[in-house]
Amino acid sequence: MTQDLFDPYAPQPQQSGNLPEFSVSDLSNALKRTVEDAFSFVRVRGEISGFKRASSGHLYLALKDDNAVLDAVCWRGVASKLGISPEDGMEVIVTGRLTTFPGRSKYQIVIDSMEVAGEGALLKLLEDRKKKLAAEGLFDADRKRPIPFLPEVIGIVTSPTGAVIRDIMHRLRERFPRRVLLWPVLVQGKGAAEQVAHAVRGFNELLPYGDIPRPDVLIVARGGGSLEDLWSFNEEIVARAVAESTIPVISAVGHETDTTLIDFVSDLRAPTPTGAAEKAVPVRLDLLAQVNDDGQRLIGAVRRSAGDKRMGLESAARALGDPRRMLEDRAQSLDNWSDRLPRATQSVLQQARARLNETASRLASPREQLSEKRNRLGNAGLKLQAVIDRQVQQQKSRLDRASAGLRPNDAKNDIRRNNRQIQDLSERLKRAMQNTLVREREGLARYDRLLESFSYRNVLKRGFAVVRDADGKLIDHAAMLAMGQHYRLEMQDGSADMQLAGDTSAVNSPATGTPAPQVEKPSQPAASAPQAEAAATSPAAEKPKKPRRKKDPTPKEDDRQGSLL
Repeated sequence: MTQDLFDPYAPQPQQSGNLPEFSVSDLSNALKRTVEDAFSFVRVRGEISGFKRASSGHLYLALKDDNAVLDAVCWRGVASKLGISPEDGMEVIVTGRLTTFPGRSKYQIVIDSMEVAGEGALLKLLEDRKKKLAAEGLFDADRKRPIPFLPEVIGIVTSPTGAVIRDIMHRLRERFPRRVLLWPVLVQGKGAAEQVAHAVRGFNELLPYGDIPRPDVLIVARGGGSLEDLWSFNEEIVARAVAESTIPVISAVGHETDTTLIDFVSDLRAPTPTGAAEKAVPVRLDLLAQVNDDGQRLIGAVRRSAGDKRMGLESAARALGDPRRMLEDRAQSLDNWSDRLPRATQSVLQQARARLNETASRLASPREQLSEKRNRLGNAGLKLQAVIDRQVQQQKSRLDRASAGLRPNDAKNDIRRNNRQIQDLSERLKRAMQNTLVREREGLARYDRLLESFSYRNVLKRGFAVVRDADGKLIDHAAMLAMGQHYRLEMQDGSADMQLAGDTSAVNSPATGTPAPQVEKPSQPAASAPQAEAAATSPAAEKPKKPRRKKDPTPKEDDRQGSLL
């Protein structure tokens, strides 16, 4: 249960000490009623910030100045009736009431109306819109369409009750009467911009040959007024509708000094509505006068041209002879040729007949020609048979001579001679192969001796030994020796196992004067000791040495590998 905290007759809540206790809801509701009663109708001026249009149609924004910020809300029913379109940065004056929102512990103003704050703010907004549309290219000259010289139908978007439509109709009747279609709209106040934009788009949607003809040109007109009165034609929706129009548009808003956005996007700007009518149609009387003048000039030009042609024809006629006399001469010549024609025809026929007889006398009879051709053909056949017989006889004689020249003894002699040549060549091939093998074998022996000279076993013959560990790995540093390990020594006459015993430090420092480590040989059977001793005491000189051949460092010509080395 809520109560009025500021009602003196309301029951007082229980007090704890000297201060009363209130619930949060009671305090918030009491503050809400106090604010709404004290500020039920206020006018606030500020700059719009954070403007947002919700999907429900409500408008949410904030009004700010240099020192404070006030939240504002405009419900959907009021937002549709606003005369302007709110934007961020616009300075406006709003009328409404203050209220609080207990859910968030904030206060705000509920807007009932909104208007632009002063002419300076309107000019700034107009300049911003102009820059925006210019950046989009809506003011470019190449987008503007030419106005028809004499349109059949003119569409007018203006108020049906103002003086503008009367001035336009009067001037059209004076200059050149045309069919006019009027789309009545509001030209000032709320909803005017939307109606103008809808009218422009409506004219563009008409069919060219429909019941209502499509206009050839549009005139958007309004009388003069202040900047606020003409503001509907500065709305972006109107400018975009005119820019999208496929019909040429003439703008005639205000007086000559008034400028609106529609003037920049239209195809032609007229200073006044009367000037728009003058730009839409020409003067009919001027056209008639021009046609009459052109007709008179054309008639004069035709007459002068006809006179010139007549004079030229008369001059040509004087240069020519009398046609009748010329016809008489030609008729006399025709009669003369007519008399001579039969005699000339008979003479030509006689001459042709004589030439035909002469030609016929020189021609032979066809039977005689056939008989002559048959005789010639028979003679040619006899000659051909004689030639064939002679050629056959010659070929037979040649064949007989060839068969007589073939002898079996000559063929056998040729075969024996060829066999001897083959045997000779095979023997020469065997000797060449043996010589090649000998040279290759000698070259291989040289390479074997060269390889043997580089073998480490020759170093072992000079008293050195190779030390390996139990795994067969080569020991090439004293530091790799370890006490108690088994090693294998490879010498020139064989190999022996040993075990290293003694001081480890002596092994790891061979450069110093310390005694060498003791080598403990592995135990062997007694029978093998004399053999080992005999093998150790047997001098290497007892073995027969092969005589060492002197190496020839220069390879022979047939030794290819030697030449590479």
